Amino acid sequence: MEEGFPMTLSKALVRSQSLPVQAALVAGGSLFIALAAQVSVPMIPVPMTLQTLAVLLVGFAFGARLGVATLIAYLAEGAMGLPVFAQGLNGIAFFGPTGGFLVGFVAMAAIAGYAADRGVTSFAGTAATGLLASALLYIPGVAWAMSLAKVAGIDTAKWGADNFGMIWQYYMQPFLIGDAVKAVLAALIVTGGWALLKNRKA
Repeated sequence: MEEGFPMTLSKALVRSQSLPVQAALVAGGSLFIALAAQVSVPMIPVPMTLQTLAVLLVGFAFGARLGVATLIAYLAEGAMGLPVFAQGLNGIAFFGPTGGFLVGFVAMAAIAGYAADRGVTSFAGTAATGLLASALLYIPGVAWAMSLAKVAGIDTAKWGADNFGMIWQYYMQPFLIGDAVKAVLAALIVTGGWALLKNRKA
């Protein structure tokens, strides 16, 4: 990164970082994620959406602090009843098999944002960060799915979440390739954005 060049894309594009500007970025970022969540590829038991791609992009573009704030706002919107989650779901999704993944999005944005805050802008570094964040997302996702039966008394067998073998088959294995592709896409978009900005400055 060039000396003095802003650490994140949002700071490069929007020089003012006043509170109203940051609030607008959070609102716009949460709307972007909500829209991406509705773009899905049908799969069983849940569709594969562009939601995680949007979360990565928000983290890389906004940095850790603003990225986390955006994801918290996004989850709050769903909790308030807005249909911002995949398939137009709202807060009821927190009580389903993918509730852990929703909460894990906050950490995903934090990881991507942390890398951005520290000047990781290369394709390799951004892609590796995206892959790491995507892999770690399965920790809260799987933990929640496996604990539903005990914590909430819900029959998770109907969702294919009765044991780790079923969770691997239904909630992890089908999405691994998609997660890798989305991490690479995020890296291409972010590095492409930096390249355009640097060319504009040249």
